[in-house]
Amino acid sequence: MDIDARKLAVLLAVHRAGGVLAAADVLHLTPSAVSQQIARLEDVVGVTVLDRQPRGAVLTQAGRVLAEAAERIESELTDARKALAALQGDVTGTVVISAFKTVIRMLLVPLVHRLREQFPGLELLIREMDGEKAQQELRSGAVDLIILEAESPLGHRAARGTRDVPVLEEPWVVIMPAATPLPVSTADLEHLTWLGVDPDAAAHSATEQARRGLKAAPPLHSYYDYDVALSLVSGGLGIAIVPALAVLGVLPDGVKAVSLPGLGTRRLIARHRTTRSEPRKEVLTVLDAIIASAAELDTNV
Repeated sequence: MDIDARKLAVLLAVHRAGGVLAAADVLHLTPSAVSQQIARLEDVVGVTVLDRQPRGAVLTQAGRVLAEAAERIESELTDARKALAALQGDVTGTVVISAFKTVIRMLLVPLVHRLREQFPGLELLIREMDGEKAQQELRSGAVDLIILEAESPLGHRAARGTRDVPVLEEPWVVIMPAATPLPVSTADLEHLTWLGVDPDAAAHSATEQARRGLKAAPPLHSYYDYDVALSLVSGGLGIAIVPALAVLGVLPDGVKAVSLPGLGTRRLIARHRTTRSEPRKEVLTVLDAIIASAAELDTNV
């Protein structure tokens, strides 16, 4: 039985996209060409691999076996490309990365200048956008890398056809007006006014964890953006939990950041596409540089 890896890749694309039409868009093929590849694969293996339904296509048991094999091949190719990239000194091309404000400020802006010196032929383009938009752009190919908070709804699990790589683990800290007595545990925060957090923000779960068991009053004000949290705290409107990166070098006058036991950490991940041709060498180079730069950060406050 001679199974063509390219046909396996087409099957995997159909599985990830949820149907032949969507897979055709991802693969830049016609739907007819995708269907032909699947039909030829079924001829070779002698079984049906797709259950075609009105709302899309679902893998049969045999299809799942082949799709899992395709994912292993894809993973091996990614590792091989990374190893080859390490052997080859010249890195050229353009890498588009999406991230949010704290990562752009503390990691990516310094990295642009460093990469420009180290790899003159490599161009790093930064895009600030929210997680949903970033995920769409990654899927469409408009963006090569996105940085996400692992605790956010989008960060919980990598989408089909993508891979998550750990970038940084940093502590959550409490920000409060400077005149507030210094707490030694979260119990000391019970009678303070808390700011609310948008449920889609990663700080939401960290805040709920810190407030658990406290008889704190319901919050009046809320935030999604960490700079907004800093502004609200600076105005004396409450206390908030933010990641260490959000306060490094930008803590306003009249606000202090405090580390407390039990607040936990925020985990940042980088997400990239995994296909037969991706991630490209230049994407892996940028990813490695981001991880190295993150390791150099001092996130103690």
